[in-house]
Amino acid sequence: MKPFTLHTGLVAPMDRENVDTDAIIPKQFLKSIRKTGFGINLFDEWRYLDAGYPGQDPTSRQPNPEFVLNQPRYQPGAHSAEGATILLARKNFGCGSSREHAPWALEQYGFRAIIAPSFADIFFNNSFKNGLLPIVLSEAQVDTLFNQTAAFPGYKLTIDLERQVIVQPQGEEIPFEVQAFRRYCLLNGLDDIGLTLRHADKIKAFEAERLAQKPWLARSMPA
Repeated sequence: MKPFTLHTGLVAPMDRENVDTDAIIPKQFLKSIRKTGFGINLFDEWRYLDAGYPGQDPTSRQPNPEFVLNQPRYQPGAHSAEGATILLARKNFGCGSSREHAPWALEQYGFRAIIAPSFADIFFNNSFKNGLLPIVLSEAQVDTLFNQTAAFPGYKLTIDLERQVIVQPQGEEIPFEVQAFRRYCLLNGLDDIGLTLRHADKIKAFEAERLAQKPWLARSMPA
């Protein structure tokens, strides 16, 4: 998992409440047995005018010019080589079914953080486990950021996870809270597997001792 320490990115505003996980990554794109390739179908039913199918070449699709992420100011170009990497959203973002594919799709599209007044619990937890930082601010603070983003093309924010602040272009800082363990994992790029592998030597020692005491177990283990 890619560490999250300090990130400066273009902000894209999604002015919708209760964006559910089926809108984030529709169910027909969940058939892949891999953990990759979901970014091209992020917000698929809003992002395209035609119906898509898994594995389709995205260049054959008809983009919806009204959808925020398709607007030139949030695409790679004059304002940012990467395009938008911070998503600004309304309350209850990520509600609906508990698919982990939702944060996968957001992260694979290029987003590193989402700012909203509230998130659905399962989506919130899944985001941290997959290197995506969900930040909770008050509705008034989010309203201000929506206004700033609309008023200034190329509006960027800097997110300093070490200090737990969002730095605005004029230098003003907005503090935010992150639970200490989650912050530690993001700063160090540790998902659940990474956390376990910190103890790889102890795991190997335990397995060696167990096999020495119970050698018959080796015969039941896969080659």
